[in-house]
Amino acid sequence: MGYPIVRMRRLRQNELLRGLIREHQIRPEKLVQPLFVCPGEGVEKPIASMPGCSQMSVDRLVEDVRSLRDHDVRSVILFGLPEKKDAVGTSAADEQGVVPRAVRAIKQSVPDILVWCDVCLCEYTDHGHCGVLAGDRIDNDATLQRLRAMALACARAGADVIAPSDMMDGRIGAIRRGLDGAGFENKIIVSYAAKYASSFYGPFRDAADCAPQVGDRRSYQMDPANSDEALREVALDLEEGADMVMVKPALSYLDIIYRVKEQFRVPVAAYNVSGEFAMVRAAGQLGWLDAEGATLEILLSIHRAGADVILTYHAREVARWLNGGR
Repeated sequence: MGYPIVRMRRLRQNELLRGLIREHQIRPEKLVQPLFVCPGEGVEKPIASMPGCSQMSVDRLVEDVRSLRDHDVRSVILFGLPEKKDAVGTSAADEQGVVPRAVRAIKQSVPDILVWCDVCLCEYTDHGHCGVLAGDRIDNDATLQRLRAMALACARAGADVIAPSDMMDGRIGAIRRGLDGAGFENKIIVSYAAKYASSFYGPFRDAADCAPQVGDRRSYQMDPANSDEALREVALDLEEGADMVMVKPALSYLDIIYRVKEQFRVPVAAYNVSGEFAMVRAAGQLGWLDAEGATLEILLSIHRAGADVILTYHAREVARWLNGGR
């Protein structure tokens, strides 16, 4: 025969055929929108390094969540900016703090939204680290008590998902025991199981006012050079009671997402972090690339690697694009 019988392009010749056999698709209900809640009323303060994102007071946050729901985004994760900070992050466990108040307000006004609460002390400590300091080091076990108290405050407020992001050893077991002991055995734990000490967190630290005042986080977040270690972290968190595991960041760690999904076959989340978001936004504003096309391609790559759920600051705009711009 003069020409191959198999012609791969036959199934690519129009959008109907391409759509028919498309292996992976981004859907709004698979996305989680991160939100920053701050004290006050009527506050909506744009975040310069994250165009399109803002710090919002509870009243404005509820309006935003309602809009997300109307665009089929059904999950949000909350990060708090407290009124007061101290060395041990006391306000993280305050049941009248901004995050618990936001959870209650969302659940009252927009009940058909899954509310995730990030559990970490970095936004609540005056030194910006994710745990209690003992000298210039993190006191791992003392931190577990503070994290458990924070998780319980979020659970009592009505959070659906508790998402510990601190990377302390043993925190999933400590939080699971605390939740179960308080009657919250049905609360879901999504563990930031493989969270790397990444350069892509800069804009988030602006947004949450949580840059370390001394040192860095490399003694507890993972070394970007390591991949086998991520599998050990995931295995430990699953043994301790995690219901879903997360890889963070996503774009530079697609291989980790793939390995976690292949080895454990559990629900996997990936965090398309602030620096990844800001790069695309900045390049799009300068006209250096097609921001919409690049965003969708990035999210597809994360999904294709094995992520079932994607946390992304793009969720709001992606939902609008997928819904025809409405």
